[in-house]
Amino acid sequence: MSEDNSSMPQDDAKKVIVYSTNWCAYCKMAKQYLVGKNVPVEEKNIEEDADAHKELMDKIGGNFRGVPVIDINGTIVLGFDRPKIDAALKAAE
Repeated sequence: MSEDNSSMPQDDAKKVIVYSTNWCAYCKMAKQYLVGKNVPVEEKNIEEDADAHKELMDKIGGNFRGVPVIDINGTIVLGFDRPKIDAALKAAE
């Protein structure tokens, strides 16, 4: 048995999803920022995964303005906004 996440710190209190696209530089920056804070991140590519696209539209009420969209325990952060990301992470503790 191998554990793929053995090198990642586990924090069951936080569930973080980054909705992204292949071409989005800010999506990559957001993911790197979160990983740098030792936050486990699930990335969902809305270009390649129709279910992820539908899930995102349901969460934001169909009012799509761009990526990244970051879901931190149900708090939606639009764009790579460090202060809002930090506030949502703190609230999720």
